[in-house]
Amino acid sequence: MDCTELVEHHGYAARSIIRHKDGAPKSAVDNVAEELPVALVYNGISHAVMMATPLDLEAFAVGFSLTEGIVSRNEQIHDLEVQVHAHSAEIRLQISEQAFASMKARRRALAGRTGCGVCGIESLELLDLEPAPMRSPATRLQPTREMIARAAAALPSHQRLMRETGGVHAAAWCDARGEILHVFEDVGRHNGLDKLIGHLAMRRVAMDDGFVFLSSRASYELVRKAARMNIQMLATISAPTSLAIRIAEQAGLRLLSFCRKDGYVDYTGAARACAADGVMAGVATC
Repeated sequence: MDCTELVEHHGYAARSIIRHKDGAPKSAVDNVAEELPVALVYNGISHAVMMATPLDLEAFAVGFSLTEGIVSRNEQIHDLEVQVHAHSAEIRLQISEQAFASMKARRRALAGRTGCGVCGIESLELLDLEPAPMRSPATRLQPTREMIARAAAALPSHQRLMRETGGVHAAAWCDARGEILHVFEDVGRHNGLDKLIGHLAMRRVAMDDGFVFLSSRASYELVRKAARMNIQMLATISAPTSLAIRIAEQAGLRLLSFCRKDGYVDYTGAARACAADGVMAGVATC
């Protein structure tokens, strides 16, 4: 895999501003998050253009290919080349003939925007909102307040771009104790998750013995991506959507939101308890 950077990016850019505070405008310099159109080209055919932060684009391409079902495993990506320009980037991937034929059969037009994972999709049928149940892990991960508190407390120290700009999301990989092992940042929450998953896949990290912690809300596409990779638990700082909860329940993914140092809300634990006990249960809070 080749990464060719024609222009070096740092994830943020300095801009001259006038700061208004307490009635006294002052000239200053502010760092803002970089956002570039990134084209993903498979076997010579442009498939998607996503708006992303131009860092860790190799991991992003691998993660996007896996979580969007373009390839089913990392080995189906035979070659990858990244070219980063001043105002855009292009990632050229060579994938297996089988994966490419499958992609062409269900070809869709994507034009991603910040916070949007399906803009430009051609039909409702292509949304893929009916996930198959995930494989049962060897060890079922049980959420605890200590686990979530540890991840929530540590995440800010890993968010370099957030400290510089105040305007990006983070996706963290945590072990069963809540220790943060890997973190990726991007202007798009789904891009951050793709970068994280791509990084784990390239390093052959088992994705069923830890969990993902996100500095965002839990929208459906994040849950769908995690479920496709058999990640058994997803924790987010902000609220989930109803569709995210439904997909998590169908896939068998544990979804925790409003994760803080002092607690969290388990949005799928009640359904598990109901299924196990055969009784109605309310939403559990911890």
